[in-house]
Amino acid sequence: MEISGKREFDLLKKIGFVRMAGTEQEKQAAEILMEEVRSIGLEPVCEEFEIEDADITAAQLEILRPYSKTYTVTAYKLSENTPAEGLTAPFYYAENMTDADMANAEGKIILVNGFLSLDLYRKIVKSKAAAFITMSGNMLETEENSDLFTRTLRSTMREFGNMPAANIRMTDAFDIVKNGATMAKLTVVNTPKKLTSRNVIATVKGTEKPDEVITFGAHFDSVEFSTGVYDNGAGSVINMEIMRHFVNNPPKRTVRFCWFGSEEIGLEGSKAFVRDHEEELKKDVYMINVDVAGSVIGYDIARVVATAAATSHADAFMKRKGYAVDVKQDIYSSDSIPFADKGVPAINFIRFGHQIGGAFIHCRNDVIDYLSPESLERTTKFILDYSDEVINSAVMPIDRTVPPEMVEKVDKYLNKKALEEARKDKK
Repeated sequence: MEISGKREFDLLKKIGFVRMAGTEQEKQAAEILMEEVRSIGLEPVCEEFEIEDADITAAQLEILRPYSKTYTVTAYKLSENTPAEGLTAPFYYAENMTDADMANAEGKIILVNGFLSLDLYRKIVKSKAAAFITMSGNMLETEENSDLFTRTLRSTMREFGNMPAANIRMTDAFDIVKNGATMAKLTVVNTPKKLTSRNVIATVKGTEKPDEVITFGAHFDSVEFSTGVYDNGAGSVINMEIMRHFVNNPPKRTVRFCWFGSEEIGLEGSKAFVRDHEEELKKDVYMINVDVAGSVIGYDIARVVATAAATSHADAFMKRKGYAVDVKQDIYSSDSIPFADKGVPAINFIRFGHQIGGAFIHCRNDVIDYLSPESLERTTKFILDYSDEVINSAVMPIDRTVPPEMVEKVDKYLNKKALEEARKDKK
């Protein structure tokens, strides 16, 4: 069977709509994927799981001194609510949250630069700030050509404490700092709720070694405002095409295909899968994850969460076959992480758009215009070629081992040490 970039591209168009975690649109995308699986001759399984969410009823920032102006903000879902009438406090730009910055944060509404990591959030909590505001976007954006995202205060952060939080456009943050704001009123009101997300699973049983399982993974949810065709509808359709190959060419080892929901809110789909299938995972010998692909302008990489020997094997394969893929031993922020955490080695295939705008993720510009059938097909061919050699090898060439240096990186990514400390402090 020939790989068809056109067939991949057609399926990508079908799921190319905003499909955020736990929404009806995510469910609709799952149903489209299941229908495609059935058309290939397999019966998919849909596994539901619960995720956290919130309804926001109020979000506003008012600067009170030395001038008066109201700015549009979005509230962090699951952050602590302000009083209904708002929280009034001194305003302070804490920049990059150095120790010197945070020494002046207590009791204030603080504005901080960019994306908030767990380490930086812990600094905010420790500083006893009254509330915090992050900024997103860039100085070239306007209200007409950009979107203001709603962020979530994830459970890992809330383990260290909670407080009111909001997100603001970079251009508005610039206006506030430039004009020397010293006093503000922030209003944030949201109500927690639960939503249902889902994973789609299909399996091709091995003909000779059915108890050795290789799992292909790709997430199919998108973020707010984004059609998510690049991130990661592309990975989803690549895996569908690879599944089609193995249905028509039965593999020696069992091959499982997982389309994960809710990756964009913290790998929730793959976390749910490994939690619910922990006993079965003892048969998993390798995980192959595809996350972002199809960009016309870009470059292909592979990140191997396995031994140095497994990395060398993948690198030698690509060189031997003449595939221009940059292979390195490292983790990658995607659905391979929960598998590696359970001891299953993994490889991640990624086609990055050129760093100066070859493709876009997590924004309204993640659209199909920057992708092509030819690019999808080219990436699919080398992933399939590599996978076919591994899956049909006489002896599994990848040790079922996640080496200590990778375990350390996975643990750090999952904030295990910090969370253990937080839980000890609560006892």
